[in-house]
Amino acid sequence: MLPPAATPDGLAARCTRVLFSPWCRLGLLLALLACAAAMTLWWQPQHLLTGGRPAQLSGPAALVVFALAYGACTTAFVPRPVLNLAAGALFGSQAGLAGALAGTVLGAALAFGLGRLLGQDALRPLLRARWLTAADRQLSEHGFRSMLAIRLFPGLPFCATNYCAAVSRMGWLPYLVATALGSIPNTAAYAVAGARASSPTSPAFLVAMGFIAVSALGALVVAWYKRKALRGH
Repeated sequence: MLPPAATPDGLAARCTRVLFSPWCRLGLLLALLACAAAMTLWWQPQHLLTGGRPAQLSGPAALVVFALAYGACTTAFVPRPVLNLAAGALFGSQAGLAGALAGTVLGAALAFGLGRLLGQDALRPLLRARWLTAADRQLSEHGFRSMLAIRLFPGLPFCATNYCAAVSRMGWLPYLVATALGSIPNTAAYAVAGARASSPTSPAFLVAMGFIAVSALGALVVAWYKRKALRGH
Protein backbone atom coordinates (compact mmCIF):
# COMPACT_ATOMS: atom_id res chain seq x y z
CA MET A 1 0.00 0.00 0.00
CA LEU A 2 1.44 3.35 -1.02
CA PRO A 3 1.96 6.00 1.72
CA PRO A 4 -0.40 8.96 1.53
CA ALA A 5 0.87 11.89 -0.46
CA ALA A 6 2.07 14.89 1.50
CA THR A 7 -0.61 17.51 1.85
CA PRO A 8 0.15 21.01 0.62
CA ASP A 9 -0.10 22.29 4.18
CA GLY A 10 2.43 19.71 5.37
CA LEU A 11 4.86 20.57 2.57
CA ALA A 12 4.50 24.30 3.25
CA ALA A 13 5.14 23.76 6.95
CA ARG A 14 8.29 21.74 6.23
CA CYS A 15 9.57 24.38 3.79
CA THR A 16 8.89 27.09 6.35
CA ARG A 17 10.81 25.18 9.03
CA VAL A 18 13.76 24.74 6.67
CA LEU A 19 13.77 28.39 5.59
CA PHE A 20 13.63 29.62 9.18
CA SER A 21 16.08 27.06 10.54
CA PRO A 22 19.15 28.44 12.35
CA TRP A 23 21.57 27.42 9.60
CA CYS A 24 19.47 28.95 6.82
CA ARG A 25 19.28 32.19 8.77
CA LEU A 26 23.03 32.10 9.29
CA GLY A 27 23.51 31.58 5.56
CA LEU A 28 21.28 34.60 4.91
CA LEU A 29 23.41 36.68 7.32
CA LEU A 30 26.62 35.66 5.54
CA ALA A 31 25.07 36.46 2.16
CA LEU A 32 23.97 39.89 3.39
CA LEU A 33 27.45 40.62 4.75
CA ALA A 34 29.06 39.51 1.49
CA CYS A 35 26.77 41.81 -0.51
CA ALA A 36 27.44 44.70 1.87
CA ALA A 37 31.20 44.16 1.62
CA ALA A 38 30.98 44.07 -2.17
CA MET A 39 29.00 47.33 -2.23
CA THR A 40 31.53 48.93 0.10
CA LEU A 41 34.43 47.89 -2.12
CA TRP A 42 32.61 49.39 -5.08
CA TRP A 43 31.80 52.65 -3.28
CA GLN A 44 35.25 53.00 -1.62
CA PRO A 45 34.29 55.21 1.36
CA GLN A 46 37.96 56.06 2.01
CA HIS A 47 37.66 58.55 -0.87
CA LEU A 48 35.72 60.77 1.53
CA LEU A 49 39.09 61.69 3.01
CA THR A 50 40.21 63.29 -0.24
CA GLY A 51 37.13 63.87 -2.36
CA GLY A 52 34.86 65.46 0.24
CA ARG A 53 31.09 65.13 0.33
CA PRO A 54 28.73 65.62 -2.63
CA ALA A 55 28.08 69.28 -3.41
CA GLN A 56 24.31 68.88 -3.13
CA LEU A 57 24.57 67.84 0.53
CA SER A 58 25.20 70.47 3.16
CA GLY A 59 24.32 71.34 6.72
CA PRO A 60 22.42 68.98 9.01
CA ALA A 61 21.19 66.87 6.08
CA ALA A 62 24.76 66.02 5.13
CA LEU A 63 25.53 65.03 8.70
CA VAL A 64 22.47 62.76 8.89
CA VAL A 65 23.32 61.09 5.57
CA PHE A 66 26.90 60.61 6.73
CA ALA A 67 25.76 59.01 10.02
CA LEU A 68 23.46 56.61 8.13
CA ALA A 69 26.21 55.70 5.68
CA TYR A 70 28.66 55.32 8.58
CA GLY A 71 26.35 52.84 10.32
CA ALA A 72 25.83 50.82 7.15
CA CYS A 73 29.56 50.76 6.38
CA THR A 74 30.53 49.47 9.83
CA THR A 75 28.25 46.45 9.40
CA ALA A 76 30.29 45.62 6.27
CA PHE A 77 33.61 45.66 8.14
CA VAL A 78 34.76 49.12 7.02
CA PRO A 79 37.35 50.22 9.63
CA ARG A 80 35.96 52.91 11.95
CA PRO A 81 39.21 54.94 12.04
CA VAL A 82 38.82 55.75 8.33
CA LEU A 83 35.23 56.88 8.88
CA ASN A 84 36.13 58.86 12.01
CA LEU A 85 38.91 60.69 10.18
CA ALA A 86 36.48 61.42 7.35
CA ALA A 87 33.92 62.77 9.85
CA GLY A 88 36.44 65.25 11.20
CA ALA A 89 37.72 66.21 7.77
CA LEU A 90 34.21 66.80 6.38
CA PHE A 91 32.40 68.39 9.32
CA GLY A 92 35.02 69.58 11.80
CA SER A 93 35.77 68.29 15.27
CA GLN A 94 32.45 68.82 17.07
CA ALA A 95 29.94 68.06 14.32
CA GLY A 96 32.17 65.24 13.07
CA LEU A 97 32.23 63.69 16.53
CA ALA A 98 28.43 63.87 16.76
CA GLY A 99 27.94 62.28 13.35
CA ALA A 100 30.54 59.59 13.96
CA LEU A 101 29.06 58.68 17.36
CA ALA A 102 25.57 58.48 15.89
CA GLY A 103 26.88 56.25 13.11
CA THR A 104 28.78 54.13 15.62
CA VAL A 105 25.68 53.42 17.70
CA LEU A 106 23.59 52.82 14.58
CA GLY A 107 26.14 50.42 13.12
CA ALA A 108 26.48 48.59 16.44
CA ALA A 109 22.69 48.24 16.68
CA LEU A 110 22.40 46.97 13.09
CA ALA A 111 25.13 44.36 13.55
CA PHE A 112 23.80 43.28 16.94
CA GLY A 113 20.26 42.94 15.61
CA LEU A 114 21.35 40.98 12.54
CA GLY A 115 23.59 38.71 14.58
CA ARG A 116 20.94 38.12 17.23
CA LEU A 117 18.17 37.42 14.72
CA LEU A 118 20.08 35.43 12.10
CA GLY A 119 23.18 33.99 13.74
CA GLN A 120 22.74 33.37 17.45
CA ASP A 121 20.74 30.12 17.30
CA ALA A 122 23.20 28.50 14.88
CA LEU A 123 26.42 29.66 16.54
CA ARG A 124 25.72 29.26 20.26
CA PRO A 125 25.93 25.42 20.15
CA LEU A 126 29.44 25.77 18.66
CA LEU A 127 30.82 27.59 21.74
CA ARG A 128 32.54 24.52 23.16
CA ALA A 129 36.17 25.58 23.43
CA ARG A 130 37.18 26.68 26.93
CA TRP A 131 38.23 30.18 25.94
CA LEU A 132 35.07 30.67 23.89
CA THR A 133 32.82 29.67 26.78
CA ALA A 134 34.82 31.93 29.12
CA ALA A 135 34.48 34.88 26.73
CA ASP A 136 30.77 34.17 26.28
CA ARG A 137 30.26 34.02 30.05
CA GLN A 138 32.10 37.32 30.48
CA LEU A 139 29.92 39.05 27.87
CA SER A 140 26.70 37.47 29.11
CA GLU A 141 27.20 38.08 32.84
CA HIS A 142 29.14 41.37 32.74
CA GLY A 143 27.87 42.86 29.50
CA PHE A 144 28.12 46.57 30.24
CA ARG A 145 31.55 46.38 31.88
CA SER A 146 32.99 44.10 29.21
CA MET A 147 31.66 46.12 26.29
CA LEU A 148 32.77 49.39 27.85
CA ALA A 149 36.33 48.03 28.16
CA ILE A 150 36.25 46.81 24.54
CA ARG A 151 35.17 50.24 23.29
CA LEU A 152 37.61 52.18 25.48
CA PHE A 153 40.58 50.03 24.43
CA PRO A 154 39.84 49.22 20.77
CA GLY A 155 42.01 46.23 20.01
CA LEU A 156 39.45 44.15 18.11
CA PRO A 157 37.59 44.97 14.87
CA PHE A 158 34.44 46.91 15.69
CA CYS A 159 32.08 44.84 13.55
CA ALA A 160 33.49 41.50 14.74
CA THR A 161 32.92 42.43 18.39
CA ASN A 162 29.36 43.47 17.53
CA TYR A 163 28.55 40.06 16.07
CA CYS A 164 30.31 38.26 18.94
CA ALA A 165 28.23 40.24 21.43
CA ALA A 166 25.10 39.29 19.49
CA VAL A 167 25.87 35.59 19.90
CA SER A 168 26.18 36.05 23.68
CA ARG A 169 23.23 36.69 25.99
CA MET A 170 24.11 40.35 26.53
CA GLY A 171 21.11 42.69 26.72
CA TRP A 172 20.40 45.46 24.23
CA LEU A 173 20.51 48.35 26.71
CA PRO A 174 23.90 47.67 28.32
CA TYR A 175 25.36 46.92 24.90
CA LEU A 176 24.24 50.19 23.31
CA VAL A 177 24.95 52.39 26.35
CA ALA A 178 28.45 50.93 26.76
CA THR A 179 29.07 51.38 23.03
CA ALA A 180 28.01 55.03 23.10
CA LEU A 181 30.01 55.93 26.22
CA GLY A 182 33.08 53.85 25.48
CA SER A 183 33.42 55.07 21.90
CA ILE A 184 33.60 58.78 22.79
CA PRO A 185 37.34 59.14 23.57
CA ASN A 186 38.80 57.43 20.51
CA THR A 187 36.12 58.77 18.18
CA ALA A 188 36.85 62.30 19.40
CA ALA A 189 40.59 61.81 18.90
CA TYR A 190 40.14 60.62 15.32
CA ALA A 191 37.65 63.40 14.54
CA VAL A 192 40.09 66.02 15.83
CA ALA A 193 42.93 64.43 13.86
CA GLY A 194 40.81 64.48 10.71
CA ALA A 195 39.77 68.09 11.23
CA ARG A 196 43.38 69.22 11.84
CA ALA A 197 45.06 66.97 9.28
CA SER A 198 45.96 69.99 7.16
CA SER A 199 48.13 71.30 10.02
CA PRO A 200 49.94 68.21 11.36
CA THR A 201 52.20 70.26 13.63
CA SER A 202 49.32 71.88 15.52
CA PRO A 203 48.97 71.02 19.24
CA ALA A 204 45.44 69.63 18.73
CA PHE A 205 46.59 67.22 16.02
CA LEU A 206 49.61 66.07 18.03
CA VAL A 207 47.54 65.53 21.18
CA ALA A 208 44.94 63.57 19.22
CA MET A 209 47.55 61.34 17.60
CA GLY A 210 49.27 60.85 20.96
CA PHE A 211 45.99 59.75 22.52
CA ILE A 212 45.38 57.30 19.67
CA ALA A 213 48.85 55.81 20.16
CA VAL A 214 48.41 55.52 23.94
CA SER A 215 44.98 53.91 23.59
CA ALA A 216 46.40 51.40 21.09
CA LEU A 217 49.15 50.52 23.54
CA GLY A 218 46.59 50.20 26.32
CA ALA A 219 44.53 47.87 24.14
CA LEU A 220 47.54 45.59 23.67
CA VAL A 221 48.17 45.48 27.42
CA VAL A 222 44.51 44.76 28.23
CA ALA A 223 44.34 42.08 25.52
CA TRP A 224 47.44 40.40 26.93
CA TYR A 225 46.03 40.20 30.46
CA LYS A 226 42.59 39.15 29.24
CA ARG A 227 44.19 36.40 27.17
CA LYS A 228 45.96 35.05 30.24
CA ALA A 229 42.75 35.30 32.28
CA LEU A 230 40.67 33.43 29.69
CA ARG A 231 43.28 30.68 29.44
CA GLY A 232 43.18 30.30 33.19
CA HIS A 233 39.48 29.55 33.27
